[in-house]
Amino acid sequence: MAEQIKKRGTVVLGMGNPILSDDGVGIRIAQKIKERNPGLEVIETSEAGIALLEYVVGCDKLIIIDSIKTGEGKPGELFKLDLEELGETQHFASLHGVNLNTALELGRRMGFKVPECISIYAVEVKNNSTFAEGCTEEIEAKVPLIAEQIIKEEKL
Repeated sequence: MAEQIKKRGTVVLGMGNPILSDDGVGIRIAQKIKERNPGLEVIETSEAGIALLEYVVGCDKLIIIDSIKTGEGKPGELFKLDLEELGETQHFASLHGVNLNTALELGRRMGFKVPECISIYAVEVKNNSTFAEGCTEEIEAKVPLIAEQIIKEEKL
């Protein structure tokens, strides 16, 4: 983690599992953003919990992109969430089971520089449980548009 403590600007964190169909949409969108902004630090991960600190310590601004399955949104619909909406982990048996909000608070308490400016984007998905390398056609078709929307909104 020591090498990550250097001062960093904006970090885009694409999250998901690239072999569980639409669950990898956060990674696909992050890849598209990187194509448009080659100098931008973009990280792809399927990690969760406290392991996320390795990727975010030292950055000024963090943009997280992940999938969500509410059952109420339309596939490909983009939601912008606040960190507070994620809540905190109430009970956990392992540090891998903590959510982002709790992981960041633990990082702060351990003295790490965690970003104050955090944007969280979640894409409503159709299928996040079938083993498949790649998103469903419906979601994949929306990846470039969602990437552009985030680029524009975040002024990347």
